Amino acid sequence: MACMGAAHSFENTMAERTRACTACHGEQGRAGPDGYYPRLAGKPAGYLNNQLQNFKQGRRHYDLMARLIEPLSDAYLQDMARYFSGLKVPYPKPSLSVGSTSPAVLARGQQLTLEGDASRGLPACVACHGEKLTGVAPDVPGLLGLPLDYLNGQLGAWQSGQRRAHAPDCMAQVVQRLSADDVMAVAHYLARLAPPTDASPALASQTGARAKLLAASDTWRCGSAPLTRGAP
Repeated sequence: MACMGAAHSFENTMAERTRACTACHGEQGRAGPDGYYPRLAGKPAGYLNNQLQNFKQGRRHYDLMARLIEPLSDAYLQDMARYFSGLKVPYPKPSLSVGSTSPAVLARGQQLTLEGDASRGLPACVACHGEKLTGVAPDVPGLLGLPLDYLNGQLGAWQSGQRRAHAPDCMAQVVQRLSADDVMAVAHYLARLAPPTDASPALASQTGARAKLLAASDTWRCGSAPLTRGAP
């Protein structure tokens, strides 16, 4: 008969060592069940590493995250980012139906996401996040498979300055040009989009997103995802 006090055997694998992450972010980093903790699985490794550094260095604020990663080395954070980036697990179906929001709100969200608003100098979301909105490796995240509450919360955090990135902070500049109605429209539109069968981030060499962004304006420079002329 096994002793009740026997210690749990520890497997020295990244899956075992990241149990503290998946306790909130869901099994294999699929996303937490409450709509607050986002998906980690399959996101670009550079983006995940940037966000871990942002928490560690105070550009993002969530005390539990900051305390968990504070003692970890930069090399270990990179290992964690690569681990979660390599997990290819299916996305869930959107939890919100199209009919639960007015057509006008969804049409506005679609316009801002796919076309932007030239009259206000607003680039489209697809200009940076990829034509399929699945992100661009190595640094730009996808926008699909995220709950409505999370999208609203993060866009609001950018507007209030509670969330920041490396300067120059292009996301902060873009979001400052959005009204409260714009934020709601974009969040509602994105939360209802079903991810494609292959939701892997596009490679920079396969997308003209960065080139399109630079061609549109000399204003946008992203410290977390450097843009250089002549590079896609």
